[in-house]
Amino acid sequence: MSQITAALVRELREKSGAGMMECKKALEATGGDMEAAFDELRKAGLKTAAKKAGRDTGEGRVATCLSENGQAGAMVSIACETDFVAKTPDFDTFLADLAAHVLEHGPADVEECMTQSWKGDGTVKDALTALVGKLGENIQIASVRRMESPEGRVAAYVHHDDKKGALVAVRTSGSGADDVLRDLCMHIVVFSPEGLDRDSIPAEAIEREKAIIKEGLAGKPEEIQEKIMAGRLEKFFAEKTLVDQPWIKDDKQSVAKALRAALGEETTILAFQRFQVGA
Repeated sequence: MSQITAALVRELREKSGAGMMECKKALEATGGDMEAAFDELRKAGLKTAAKKAGRDTGEGRVATCLSENGQAGAMVSIACETDFVAKTPDFDTFLADLAAHVLEHGPADVEECMTQSWKGDGTVKDALTALVGKLGENIQIASVRRMESPEGRVAAYVHHDDKKGALVAVRTSGSGADDVLRDLCMHIVVFSPEGLDRDSIPAEAIEREKAIIKEGLAGKPEEIQEKIMAGRLEKFFAEKTLVDQPWIKDDKQSVAKALRAALGEETTILAFQRFQVGA
């Protein structure tokens, strides 16, 4: 058996990220074979991840990454058990790397993301499993999203607590778009729109709202009912849809009107996404 030196243990620790004692035990179990010991630690990480998979993940972080030309962007959220782990350098590094990965590779969802190659060494799932083994908590990739706008801009914003964020793609040729679109992302984080426009609200939700409104109109003349119904539906859409919501910087105008006034009449919101982890 090869002598298990402190330098050998330290080398394995730097390579694997595991604790000193775990590295020493793995080297002892494999007769000092570095590669075999590394594999042993990976296997142990898989067992650790399986044991912790059922634990609640009420904490976590959101991160974003934008392309250099500002026409593509990505946002990810990762959930974990404690805020302490969410603030560790290892968690933060993986979070940032994942956002960059999603920007480059554009997975359709978390399931596809987990199967993608990670830095030429295993998959995203393998990297996540290793992180779980190192930090000792149940850690899950909660959400991933990539957007692009070849004829405009993509913007992102993460709230100061790092638990809420927004990503938005807009078609526009207006100057000074970055500041306006950052405000738009802040608006999305604060007001949590359920859809982009009226067409994005499910028909059954609209019909349900109509039924609720109608219950309170019994006995009123038909023409009065129609006016009240129209007014209440306008308020409904102003609450639910991004383009109709009162603009965060000026509630006298809608989001759509505010953007057109700032960036030009052709400005159109193509897509948006809001992520939140924890309470």
